[in-house]
Amino acid sequence: MSKATPSIVVACDGSEQSIHAAQVAADLAKATGHPLKLLSVFPGSKAQKLIISGVRPDELEEKEEQFAREAFDAVRSAVSATAKPSEVVLLKGDPAAEILEYLEENPGAHLVLGRRGHSLVRSLTLGSISEKVIRHATGPVTVVGE
Repeated sequence: MSKATPSIVVACDGSEQSIHAAQVAADLAKATGHPLKLLSVFPGSKAQKLIISGVRPDELEEKEEQFAREAFDAVRSAVSATAKPSEVVLLKGDPAAEILEYLEENPGAHLVLGRRGHSLVRSLTLGSISEKVIRHATGPVTVVGE
């Protein structure tokens, strides 16, 4: 069995909530001495919509890279005074499923993510990414509210 490598991983999507979560994650990384990693997931539903609308595969890859660049740059800027990220990871697909798979493959990871507000009806019927991750996570998760 491989030894778990401790790290602080922040889920980034460019939102104010993820930037706030990144600041908390950077503080946690600094306090523990663990590396800070940035994780972003390009939603599969967004990719499907782009493909249906006629975006070519090479343009889709460009859109994915732009999404990641914007999310990662916003977080890097927000945490630059506290911690320097050691790694960036871009995944593609269902955000909750991809985050959970990442956590399973990286057992020493402590995930920090922002809580997004949905309407009461939407939260009850669909749930949120943070709720799904908390429910099924195999390791520590910190959800940062506003």
